Amino acid sequence: MKTDTPPDNLRGENWTTIHRLVRFSWIAVLCFSTTGCFMLGPDYQTPAASVEDNWLDGDDELLSNEPAVDPVWWHSAYQDPVLDKLVQSALEQNLSLRSAGLRVLQSQQQLAIAIGNQYPQQQLGSGGAAKEREQGNTFEDYNLGLNLTWELDFWGRFRRQIESASAALDASVAEFDGALVSLTSQVAQNYLLIRTQQARIAVARQNIASQEESLRIALAKFTAGEVSELDSDQAESLMNNTKATLPALQTSLQQTKNALAVLLGRPPQDMSALLEEDRPVPSVPAEIALGMPQDLIRQRPDIRSAERQLAAQSAQIGVAITDLYPAFSIGGSIGTQAMDTGDLFTNDSEAWDVFGGFQWNLFNYGRLKSNVRLQDALFQQLLVDYQQTVLQAQGDVENSIVAYLKSHEQLGYYRLAAAASGRAVKVSNTQYRNGLISFNTVINTLVADTEQQDLLASAEGNVATALVQVYRALGGGWGIRANRDPVEMLPADMKEQMRDRTKAWRGVLE
Repeated sequence: MKTDTPPDNLRGENWTTIHRLVRFSWIAVLCFSTTGCFMLGPDYQTPAASVEDNWLDGDDELLSNEPAVDPVWWHSAYQDPVLDKLVQSALEQNLSLRSAGLRVLQSQQQLAIAIGNQYPQQQLGSGGAAKEREQGNTFEDYNLGLNLTWELDFWGRFRRQIESASAALDASVAEFDGALVSLTSQVAQNYLLIRTQQARIAVARQNIASQEESLRIALAKFTAGEVSELDSDQAESLMNNTKATLPALQTSLQQTKNALAVLLGRPPQDMSALLEEDRPVPSVPAEIALGMPQDLIRQRPDIRSAERQLAAQSAQIGVAITDLYPAFSIGGSIGTQAMDTGDLFTNDSEAWDVFGGFQWNLFNYGRLKSNVRLQDALFQQLLVDYQQTVLQAQGDVENSIVAYLKSHEQLGYYRLAAAASGRAVKVSNTQYRNGLISFNTVINTLVADTEQQDLLASAEGNVATALVQVYRALGGGWGIRANRDPVEMLPADMKEQMRDRTKAWRGVLE
């Protein structure tokens, strides 16, 4: 029913007056609440941050300044289908990622609340019916009414709250992206550690087999009376020491598998089906693209989150300043009251009023100014935190770059050393059989080879995991969201649970 075409029993001079007053009130409210007269507080501007022009090792032949980080970097870097499946499973099942998505949903509702505060803060419909009997007479009373109170956004209080909530929403989205970066890198790192530990176990078993052969030779020579029992005792001691390293390696392997299971949203369990057969540590590309330091501000979710938190706090300064000024409000009520339901909407039963007013905390001025100073101090702290985050991000990248480059260099030396120690074992065994050297020399070459082969397996894993840290420091992984709302990435069954719990989510969580 349109307001400018009231029913016949509402037509008349009284209705016309009410209609004009209500229409004027709406115009006034829209004027002040939508555009406002003032916007108190500082207008936020993105702060400058100290960023270097290039990386310290930018001239290294293994590094490139091409745009960094394929969103699906673990696929392009390692080309391992098992790792691809693990990351996909984690994206679907990881509980920490779901929690981050729910925090985005909460921020969305906070923004909706802030937007809703622009509209009438009190909208109260009332009605009643009463019947009583007194001294033999029966009395009836019926009433209907609508009360409306609206605080005008004269100083920009509600607009600043919307500004703050909007920036807080952006920060929560950046934190979700940060959870993506962390999750993908943790899954990759744990997977590579598993492959490294499997390789070290395989190396230990190979060394045990080699040492068992040396023990067999020593026992044969002892039986033949060519050497003393000392040789076989030394060989047996070395073999058992090497065997003793297996339980520690197997413990670390199982603990890493348990950590991976948790990342996949599963309780610790047998991971054999997911990990398939033992594989070598995936090789890494010879050259990696880093981009430029300036790209960090766009790529690193923690930097974007810190900047958005700063923007949200800037708006809170404006909110605090508005408390120093009077709050203007308008409102009114319209209703009808009669002794008989048939008379409810007649002119004689109508009642209405329109009012305007203000509230001013004159005697709390000191407390309110302290709150302004508090909000500004919080802003300044967040500004320092933002600058520190930018510096720390550059430090993270530089640290990961040097770790990758030096681990790559170290791997080359370990390969040469392991090859030499392997040759030394073969030569020493041959010479010992021929009686050209003592068993001490054989023992020394076996010990050295055991260490070198284990160091080589560890070094191969270190290079692979160091590359993960480079991608993590660069903010790699968040781009797989591809501008989708993080709430869309929540599982369908969770959304269904929420819709069943409260009907308020219908039309929102679809």
